[in-house]
Amino acid sequence: MTMFPQSPLLLLLCAILIPLPSWTLPFEQKGFWDFGIDGDGGGMTMMMMRDEEEGSAVEELPSPDVPMCPFGCQCHLRVVQCSDLGLSAVPKNIPADTKLLDLQNNRITEVKENDFKGLSNLYALSLVNNKIAKVHPRAFTPLRSMQKLYFSRNLLTEVPKNLPSSLVELRIHENRIKKVPEGAFAGLGRMNCIEMGGNPLQNSGFEPGAFKGLKLNYLRISEAKLTGVPKDLPDSLHELHLDHNQIQAIELEDLSRYKNVYRLGLGYNQIRMIENGSLTFVPNLRELHLENNRLSRIPGGLPDMKYLQVVYLHSNNISRVGINDFCPQGFGMKRTFYNGISLFANPVNYWEVQPATFRCVSDRLAIQFGNYKK
Repeated sequence: MTMFPQSPLLLLLCAILIPLPSWTLPFEQKGFWDFGIDGDGGGMTMMMMRDEEEGSAVEELPSPDVPMCPFGCQCHLRVVQCSDLGLSAVPKNIPADTKLLDLQNNRITEVKENDFKGLSNLYALSLVNNKIAKVHPRAFTPLRSMQKLYFSRNLLTEVPKNLPSSLVELRIHENRIKKVPEGAFAGLGRMNCIEMGGNPLQNSGFEPGAFKGLKLNYLRISEAKLTGVPKDLPDSLHELHLDHNQIQAIELEDLSRYKNVYRLGLGYNQIRMIENGSLTFVPNLRELHLENNRLSRIPGGLPDMKYLQVVYLHSNNISRVGINDFCPQGFGMKRTFYNGISLFANPVNYWEVQPATFRCVSDRLAIQFGNYKK
């Protein structure tokens, strides 16, 4: 039976106020034109297509006033694409009106002070998959309009300093960041999406006040070395993804700050216990990921969660499912019916579960059991 559909474009849309449903997979940019979904990027792409269709058979030489394109790059409609060129540094002569700058898949080792001088119109910058270990503290000063910065798969050991106050989305997945000091994101009041998984971050790596001033909607700290839910994350979060860590338990007040969370990702950890009452702190939860953990029973409190629709519990050690583990005993208490419950790869036989257990599920096809194989 198939799992629920994925939405691969979601993470690029997480800068909006309320993100759409998604799997909790880390961000992976497939191509620079993914930027086209945001802002006026779609219009820019359409303009490019129209220009190509209406192009003249006679190629005109550029006038002296037309800005030159960096050698080897492609420049068109305020987009400068310099990916996969083996560059060891940010190229010179980037046109001043550039809005989208693609430098991914190169060999850049350092971002220098004047690399982006004059690029005050830049909206999005991709430095994904380089070898950047050093960023000058004033490198981003000229970028007064930048909203999206993609810095994944580099060699950073710290969050870059003095990021533009206009920034909305930051992705620094798969670097070497071990510590996030107090004030690391100071002045970034517009930021609503941070992806920082794939870094060797422990709970002690987050200093008190590390996220001070942020009003994030989306935060992902996956594939790290967390042993518990961090205590001092923004209380504005709608999505919190802590999958692929070493979390062993959810204690009573671990979620007390995150009452606005409606998607919580805790899959692929080592969770054996969720203390009773823990889930009452997230009353608006719609989607709960607890797959691939070590739970021996259904977490308590699920029947009281009025808006919970999807629960992933597959690949645990659950051997029994009680008749009231998911649904409230009274009528009209749960405002939203479940549309997905996964229980496969658990040592529980589906024929031993009473049908009334799933009386508040919208469709029996949404219940996923399977043959348990030890």
